[in-house]
Amino acid sequence: MIRPTLGRIEVKFLGLLILASALLAGTPALAQDEDVVDDIIVVARRSGAPIWEVTREGATVLLVGEIRSVPKATFWSPRALEAATARSQRVMSGTGVQASLSDLFRLVWRMRTLTRLPHGTTSADWLEPEWQARLDAIEARIDEDYSRRNFLLTAPDLLREGAGFGRDTADDAGDVVSRAARRARVPVRSVQGSRGDELVENLLSASPTTRLDCMRAAIVAAEAGPEATLERGRAWTRFEVAAVMASPIQRAVEQCWPWGDPSFGPQLKTAWVQSIDAALTEQGVTMAVAPLGILAEEGGVLDRLQADGLTIEGPQWKAGASVGDGHVQTGQMDGGAT
Repeated sequence: MIRPTLGRIEVKFLGLLILASALLAGTPALAQDEDVVDDIIVVARRSGAPIWEVTREGATVLLVGEIRSVPKATFWSPRALEAATARSQRVMSGTGVQASLSDLFRLVWRMRTLTRLPHGTTSADWLEPEWQARLDAIEARIDEDYSRRNFLLTAPDLLREGAGFGRDTADDAGDVVSRAARRARVPVRSVQGSRGDELVENLLSASPTTRLDCMRAAIVAAEAGPEATLERGRAWTRFEVAAVMASPIQRAVEQCWPWGDPSFGPQLKTAWVQSIDAALTEQGVTMAVAPLGILAEEGGVLDRLQADGLTIEGPQWKAGASVGDGHVQTGQMDGGAT
């Protein structure tokens, strides 16, 4: 059984998606007393990544809000996060899919379906004239022709070529945590979001109409240019979560595959919600590196935990909310980004 990890692979590598493996294992850490748990939390808050602490009856979950492709120009220090990971009892990181070789062969056999729009159509057959004109302008600027390319591949290419997204990047939080966990022999598990056959069917059969919101968001992001990618990274290192969520880059990430897919995205989000709920029943500290959008979106994990009456300590995630709203302890983390 092959277990690829969606959270570690960009859409441009879809042809190798089923082949990627991210099954990590380790030796369980020893039980920790309350003082050590508090020490781990203090260390984690000095990280350059936004982290929320949620506790229920002896179970503590440190929710690390991850964004992909943090630019090197927006430097953040991973040392505090590495130290906190090594002293946690378990780690959740990445979204896995249970896939077989037959799923891979089917994907490879139908690869042309992934690269071209169906039935000889062009982008102008699917996009409204205004959006097609905006796409034409971007194509002229970056010297590309997306007229016949599948929207599934066009959208990430627009982000990369138009906004510099995914270029010259630093380590993401998930990469840092996974390496630190392996070194410290802390057990790591991915969140199992779907089966391989469901994934392949989604990739091969989804109509371009299901990708239109993604395309519009990608066009807006490409128009915003590389500065929008840099500003998203700066906001993340400053724990300005609402600013990250409002970024045209982040909006495109949320609207596009896999998280924005109308059939596949909800499965992945449900899997994360269930896994975080389960972690809140496990004694000790669980480090959970989750996509920031799942945590901070309207009605997302943080909103849901707050509605359940749990105390959440960490940076504010809602635009316009004041310090102390609900059960949230807000403000800059101890030490800030370094």
